[in-house]
Amino acid sequence: MDKHPFDLDNPAAYQQWRDTKRACHPRRAEDLIVDVADPRALSQAERDRLLALCANANMAIYRSPVVTEDKAIPRLLAARLGLRRLDGNWLADDDGISPIAVAAGSGDRPAFIPYTNRPIKWHTDGYYHPQSRQIQAMVLHCVRRAQTGGESAVMDHEMAYIALREVNPDWVRALMQPDAMTIPERTDEDGIARAEQTGPVFSVDAASGALHMRYTARTRSILWKDDAPTRAAVAFLEQLLAGEDSSVFRLTLQPGMGLVCNNVLHDRAGFVDDPAQPRLLYRARYLDRISGEIYEKSASSPREACVSSY
Repeated sequence: MDKHPFDLDNPAAYQQWRDTKRACHPRRAEDLIVDVADPRALSQAERDRLLALCANANMAIYRSPVVTEDKAIPRLLAARLGLRRLDGNWLADDDGISPIAVAAGSGDRPAFIPYTNRPIKWHTDGYYHPQSRQIQAMVLHCVRRAQTGGESAVMDHEMAYIALREVNPDWVRALMQPDAMTIPERTDEDGIARAEQTGPVFSVDAASGALHMRYTARTRSILWKDDAPTRAAVAFLEQLLAGEDSSVFRLTLQPGMGLVCNNVLHDRAGFVDDPAQPRLLYRARYLDRISGEIYEKSASSPREACVSSY
């Protein structure tokens, strides 16, 4: 692809993209919020605003008065944003949507952290998937919040890429290696439940030219390539995400709110439930990216190149 900004041998294209990205990126978590009347039936203006934010920041937060337990909310909203290929993972319900809540008793869910009240470290969804099944986008809709805690942090993975490349392009090169990160196989009583997955942290989609990130901050059940650039890059990412970088936004989703994103970096704080009204979110993960009628345009300054719905 001509003038590819993620080509480490094309610094001019990267610098132009970087300057536009920085100029267009939101400055506060509040800048991500779009008020919508009903996420199941977005107006054209609401849809355009969500698409514009996702074009500039790979994510948006919608806020609505709709607080019913309706799994059609993430599905219908996703469809309006161009998402069709729902990833029905094995812990999701039969409709492919996962109810994220504390799971008690028997079954598989209680063994996995998203279905507990424990904190979840920084990650992108599906980091244990093969490249042929990358999670490209996600909708996370809040039905009920926790009694206390449960705050999330999010970071546009393209901003993390910029942070790494500005300090040392060789760190980016290391994380683009096809064997940069390995997730060992998972076994159960029947044998291998999920095969070992090895792949890069950063990769570029050949068709769209979009940057994808595959990452987890977990320290168990993960193997990093044992070379100096990879170790240094991983250490830098850990420090970046643990610090107070201006591109890290922290917020607690309230009932009727939701995150739509191109699988950005995110974490979750631990929480305490209200036994009468336990925390519940619906998660829908997609093999598509959020898309829409967004066009490149020439501009005399980086700010003028930002995608706008106005």
